[in-house]
Amino acid sequence: MVIVSVTPEIGLDDGYTYAGGLGVLEADKFYAMARLNKPYVVITLLYNNGYVDYVFSNDNNPVPMPQRQPRSFMSKLTPSGYLRVVMKDTEVYVKILEYRLNNARVVFLSPQSPRWAYELVDRLYIENDLESKFYKYVLLAKGAAEYIRARVGLRNVDVIDLQEAYTAMLPLVLPLPPQRYRMIIHTPGPWGHPSFPAELFRREFGYRFFEDPVILTELGLSMSGEVIVVSRKMRDVVSRVIPHHMHKVRAITNGVDSARWVDGRVLKAFNEGKLTVEGLASIKQEMAKELESYLSRYKPGLRIGDSITIAWIRRLTRYKRPDFVARFIEENPQRDGIVFVLGGKTHPYDEWGLAMMRRFRELANRYSNVVYIPDYDVGVAKFVLPRIRLMLFTPFPGWEASGTSFMKTSMNGAPTLSSRDGAVPELIMDGVNGWLFGIDERCLIDIGSDPRANDINEKEYAEFSYKLNQIIQLYYNNRDEYWKVAVNAVNTFMNKADIVGVLKQYYKF
Repeated sequence: MVIVSVTPEIGLDDGYTYAGGLGVLEADKFYAMARLNKPYVVITLLYNNGYVDYVFSNDNNPVPMPQRQPRSFMSKLTPSGYLRVVMKDTEVYVKILEYRLNNARVVFLSPQSPRWAYELVDRLYIENDLESKFYKYVLLAKGAAEYIRARVGLRNVDVIDLQEAYTAMLPLVLPLPPQRYRMIIHTPGPWGHPSFPAELFRREFGYRFFEDPVILTELGLSMSGEVIVVSRKMRDVVSRVIPHHMHKVRAITNGVDSARWVDGRVLKAFNEGKLTVEGLASIKQEMAKELESYLSRYKPGLRIGDSITIAWIRRLTRYKRPDFVARFIEENPQRDGIVFVLGGKTHPYDEWGLAMMRRFRELANRYSNVVYIPDYDVGVAKFVLPRIRLMLFTPFPGWEASGTSFMKTSMNGAPTLSSRDGAVPELIMDGVNGWLFGIDERCLIDIGSDPRANDINEKEYAEFSYKLNQIIQLYYNNRDEYWKVAVNAVNTFMNKADIVGVLKQYYKF
């Protein structure tokens, strides 16, 4: 039986078909299922110009640019014919391109004509208007339905996983018993729960919904037999939002693909049972030299040596609180023995995120010990994350569904200073395999309008700053204790956060 996963994005090692954590997670699942030789089909869209890259203008403003799909990626896609779907009462011709690995494949749907359909997939998550956004996900739903019918066969499908609300229109065009569908919610944040005017559904599908607008999450929840959230804490958070669906909500905490993300030297020592404080310290010293050479492309003349490298590196958006590390740097400028590695980009319509990109770049220009990586992607992450010494993970409590960047660094012997959010409460023990700050809030506080948000931010920043200074002192005054925490991090996360264990919970193999 075939497992089908439908997703708006996937972050493979090649190409630009992802924006952030969801895409990287789906690729981790794909690579692991391929190694396990499981019949696994991922269906997504091929975005002609990727997501977004940035260049900076002379006055330090980030200018969004398209990400043209590289030839190296396109050459790895196997053409697999065409399919036809009807949208706007018009036949749309969709080219099928497949990325194959063992018994698994990623199916990219690429509309060819008419022109308006081709333009729907110009960019991931970037549209000119609401109707274009609606039809982008109609295309994903109708294309996936036709592919499943014609190429997989309904009798051969074990389960169809709907990744995030953008895929929730599929049950409208491929009606199946609810137990054949599962909806996986990857964020409690509003951006993951789009809504569209009921009139668009009436015109395209003939349905007359009572609700107007129609919330895709509610649609997917209602038509799926099971709902999965990606951490135990997230289950508590969503219980305040979807109490009428909680009878079918299950928590499966995310993980990462250790084969993809863990440095070979660390992996070898762990697998052989030879991971010691001395051994890990030696490996990380080698890595520091490699990281220094790599980061010199962003910061010529950078010297790391024995410095503690502290990273805040991920998608730039308000709830992840990149301002915490920026503020710490501004309050503690040019401290000897510390190198800050900042990285990430934002959605081009996110003014707060764009301002944060400017702030990160200004810090890198101002201070010799600050590096900023604006073109952060999977390739950069695979090199940088294993080689840092400390990860900062700072989401506002209640807003992070799971988080996986801290899992990747912890598996590589770089422990995390984290807020108590996402999957962190399940995995990090303060002072044992990482460090914690802040409160464990389990309701969704509006960070833009709720007066409690500012108070929480101020209190948590004070604790964050205190804890970070303590960790730096530990690193320089009691290095063996620091490496003990790092070794504990590897052991914990390799045993508890590997993606294979996650997949076994999903698919019962």
